[in-house]
Amino acid sequence: MSRWVAGVDEAGRGPLAGPVVAAAVILDPARPIRGLRDSKQLTHEQRTRLAILIRQRSVAFAVAWADCDEIDCINILEASLLAMRRALLGLAIRPQHALVDGDRAPRLDDLGLSCEAIVDGDHKVPAISAASILAKTVRDALMCRLDACYPGFEFAQHKGYGTARHLAVLAALGPSVLHRRSFAPVRERLLS
Repeated sequence: MSRWVAGVDEAGRGPLAGPVVAAAVILDPARPIRGLRDSKQLTHEQRTRLAILIRQRSVAFAVAWADCDEIDCINILEASLLAMRRALLGLAIRPQHALVDGDRAPRLDDLGLSCEAIVDGDHKVPAISAASILAKTVRDALMCRLDACYPGFEFAQHKGYGTARHLAVLAALGPSVLHRRSFAPVRERLLS
């Protein structure tokens, strides 16, 4: 029996709005994917092309998230770990081990799944790179869809990150329901 190992990463810890999204990927060694690396080092076009290959060639993949209310309730780190756990639970094939980008990993003892945190794992481990790419592409696409539901906030442009333009829109319109109220710029706007 194969010992399946899943790579896990998240996207969206830093933004002021939107969910934090995590992906889990079990790569197929018989179907390698060239060009995998940290999603932040890739262009939008490269990420999109690789995301298609990851979905086609992986043994299994899953994407999950924690929403703004969960982020505000349990904090962004815990919400990231929760999204990672949900992604692992969503895999069609249960891995025996998970490799997670960063210095913290979700608790998975109750699932009988061992887990290892790897600092800069999205640079070092192809399965984590693949998870990074899937999480980023799914989150970006979600923010683009949400842009149509919340006109004026320009989520398709800044994806919720605290750009100068986003801060200007936040000052002009106030927070939307997608904004993380526990994040300082949003909290300060609510108090003003």
